[in-house]
Amino acid sequence: MGRITLDKVRKAFGPVEVIPPLDLTIEDGEFVVFVGPSGCGKSTLLRLIAGLEDVSGGEIRIDRVDATTLPPAKRGLAMVFQSYALYPHMSVRKNIAFPMKMAGVPKDEQDRRIEAAAKALNLTDYLDRRPGQLSGGQRQRVAIGRAIVREPSAFLFDEPLSNLDAALRVGMRLEISELHARLKTTMVYVTHDQVEAMTMADKIVVLRAGRIEQVGAPLELYQSPRNTFVAGFIGSPKMNLIEGPEAARHDAHTIGVRPEHIAVSTEGGQWQGRVGVSEHLGSDTFLHVHDTGLAEALTVRVGGEVALHQGDTVWLSPEADKIHRFDADGLRIG
Repeated sequence: MGRITLDKVRKAFGPVEVIPPLDLTIEDGEFVVFVGPSGCGKSTLLRLIAGLEDVSGGEIRIDRVDATTLPPAKRGLAMVFQSYALYPHMSVRKNIAFPMKMAGVPKDEQDRRIEAAAKALNLTDYLDRRPGQLSGGQRQRVAIGRAIVREPSAFLFDEPLSNLDAALRVGMRLEISELHARLKTTMVYVTHDQVEAMTMADKIVVLRAGRIEQVGAPLELYQSPRNTFVAGFIGSPKMNLIEGPEAARHDAHTIGVRPEHIAVSTEGGQWQGRVGVSEHLGSDTFLHVHDTGLAEALTVRVGGEVALHQGDTVWLSPEADKIHRFDADGLRIG
């Protein structure tokens, strides 16, 4: 079991409260992602769950047991760090075995767990190599293997892919998601990359300045952001947010339109503008359109074969039923 409950948990460093009182429940078997900009408190919150930081108030329960003051080794959790934290002089096998050796697990049981973890992570052929002989992605898999053999009630990942290049990040995202599907163990994952959050999570927790802005399934946050912060953070490219007279026409302080919900024409439409930078990504092209009479340039997603160039005049029309409305406090209307 791996149910984790935070009840009025807070954290302060001296007079500075970095996490005001916060409530959150992570259900057994869920893949939950903490996401938010740098400094939002997501890694601190993970370290509080792990026991690597002491709470300043509130209670942490793991499987309904009060773990607030338990040391990390007694919480039944396994943490995977961004820096791998492998022993360079030890083989992959010995690195994976290390936490079991420290816990006094019998040798035959160690071997069984190592072989199972290595098979799950495609590391069987590398067990006798040292970390320096592995790629970054392989070293991260070793770190995950070392966590797996502890057979924890939950895995905690602290930005584990941030040291990898783009191609490896995509591959490791898939591997961790497939691992979760096989193990069905609770996973709590911290990232600043909202694409990782959208593609991996069962549930996303969006944080800002230590506070939870919204919790929900990826598509729920994408389709119904609670406020302008979530609207602008979730989605790539981010939602276009428009204020002023155009928003007032919709009885709102701010309206939001996602780039894929704006039609482009050279013959007519709602907003006339001029194409600035075009980002060609193969199947998609992102147009940045200026001089529309709105305060900000608009980003529009179109097909990859679009025959538009910098300086071309275009007309933009938002899909009426895809316009999001927000009040003066940035909160969703309707």
